[in-house]
Amino acid sequence: MPIDVHAHYVPPQLLAAVADRGKDIGVALAPSGDAPPALHFDYGFKVRPFFPRLIEPVAQRHAWLDEQGIDLQIVGTWPDIFGYGLPRDACIAWHRMLNDTLAEWCADHAARFAWIGSVPLIDAPAAALELDRLVGLGACGVIISSNIENINIGELALDPFWAKAEALGMPVLIHPVLVGPAPRAAKFGLAQVVQYTFDTTLGVGSVLMSGVLDRFPGLKLVLSHGGGAYPYLAGRFDIMHRRMDRAAQGDVALKLPSAYATQMTYDSIVHAPKALRFLIDVAGLDNVVLGTDYSFPPADMEPLAHLRSAGLSAAAIDAIADANPRRVFARLR
Repeated sequence: MPIDVHAHYVPPQLLAAVADRGKDIGVALAPSGDAPPALHFDYGFKVRPFFPRLIEPVAQRHAWLDEQGIDLQIVGTWPDIFGYGLPRDACIAWHRMLNDTLAEWCADHAARFAWIGSVPLIDAPAAALELDRLVGLGACGVIISSNIENINIGELALDPFWAKAEALGMPVLIHPVLVGPAPRAAKFGLAQVVQYTFDTTLGVGSVLMSGVLDRFPGLKLVLSHGGGAYPYLAGRFDIMHRRMDRAAQGDVALKLPSAYATQMTYDSIVHAPKALRFLIDVAGLDNVVLGTDYSFPPADMEPLAHLRSAGLSAAAIDAIADANPRRVFARLR
C-alpha cells in the first residue's frame, strides 16, 4: 500500500473560515482575478495565489492517486501561509484554524488521506501545546519550516517544542519556505531548483550544529526534498565542524555532522536515479520514504516509477513506499 508522506492541500473549509472570521486574527482572502485567491496577512505579507492543485476538488486528487498507484497521501498545509509574522495570540489562533479545518477535511476523506498539522512556532511552549492538541485531532505528524522569518530554526529557543515532539513520537517534517525577496533566484526557476533546497540545508545544518539531536536523540526529523544538499555536503559540514572556531560559531554538536545522517528520515523527492541511490547510500534504506510534494511545480508526479528507474529491488521499493512510512508515521491507521 504505497504511502505519499509529503503532499500539500488547502481545504475549502479553510477558505470559508478565513472569509468568515479571518479578519479577527489578521488574515484576509484576496481575489486574484481569474487565478485562485490569495491570502494577505495584516503584518504586510502577501502570499502568491493558491496553486490550482492546492485547492483542487478531491475527485481530481483521487484520480491522480489512482493513476500513480498510491493508496494513501499524507497532506500538510502550504508552509507559505504559516503566518509567523502575526502577533503571538493571532498566530496561535491561525494555526488552530489551519489544523481544525484540515482535520475536518481529512475526516471526511479518511479512506485516502491522512494529515500533518502545523504549530505557532514563534512561541515554543504554545507550539508544544498545539502539538498535544494535534494528537487529539488525529494528526500523524507536524510540519515546520526551515526558517522563521529568515532565522534558521536551529538558532531559535525551540526546546519545549522539540521535547514534546520527541515525547509524543510525532515526526517533524522540515520544509523550506521563502518569506522575503530572493532576487538571484527570481529567474530561470532557481527559486524552485535551488532556493528551497538551500533553505532546507541551512535549516538542517543549524539544527545539527546547535545540538538539537544531541539533546533529543529520539526526535523523528523528516527532511523534505531528499534533505536538500545536506547528504551531498555532509563531508564539507564535517570539515568545517573540525576547523571552525566552534565557540564563536555556536557549534555545540557532539558528533561530526555526517554522523547524524542515519538519525534522520528523508523523502524520495530527488528526481534522478543516481541521486536517489546516493541518498540511500548516505542515509540507509530504512531512512528513505516516498514523497511527491504534490501541488507544486517541482513535484514528483511519477514517484513509484522513479523508484523503479533507480534499479531498486522490489523489497527496497516496498520499504520506501510502505514499510518505512508506516514505521515513521506510527499514528497512521
